[in-house]
Amino acid sequence: MIALLILPLLLPFALPPLARRALDRLAPAVALRAITGSAVVLAACSLAALGAFVLTGLLKLPFFAALGDLIRPLHTASDRYVLPLAAVSVGGLAVCAWTLARSVLRQVRAFRAARTEAGRGPAAGDLCVVDSPCADAYALPGRPHRIVVTTGMLRSLDGSEREALFAHERAHNAGGHHYFLAVAELAAHCHPALRGVRDVIRLAAERAAD
Repeated sequence: MIALLILPLLLPFALPPLARRALDRLAPAVALRAITGSAVVLAACSLAALGAFVLTGLLKLPFFAALGDLIRPLHTASDRYVLPLAAVSVGGLAVCAWTLARSVLRQVRAFRAARTEAGRGPAAGDLCVVDSPCADAYALPGRPHRIVVTTGMLRSLDGSEREALFAHERAHNAGGHHYFLAVAELAAHCHPALRGVRDVIRLAAERAAD
């Protein structure tokens, strides 16, 4: 049983190289969906494995021992590995929850700040111009979707380049790429091996928008 629960914790390490290979061989939009879906499945399996380790550890405590007869697949007579693995799993789940909460708060604050900044500048349709010497542009999801571009970026591009930039950012919003990026961020906090997949998903989103 322990070996079966360790397997879902090892499989995510195989995904980063496979994801990069898929990105090179598949169409960008297909690769984006396939890699993101794989990351979600592996993240869920790793969390389930950690939860199962915690449950097996709880079954060793007198208060929960009576439940062992009700959950035969998780029953084990060995305390040698179960209790240490349960303790490590509790720590792993706590770290996942803490880092994920911090990431969510950071992302929410950044999103609110971006919406506020976009609302201050002039707008033409979905295009918002921010006065800044830095060359930057990004798609801003929400209701309504926005495309934010700095004056520094506009000055550095000619007419055709600006249109290509606007089309690229609109493709991000139209394709709902922010959802894929959010899922990638979530998966990255569920297993350390999936942090590398997060970067591949970001690149896949950029290629899909192109």
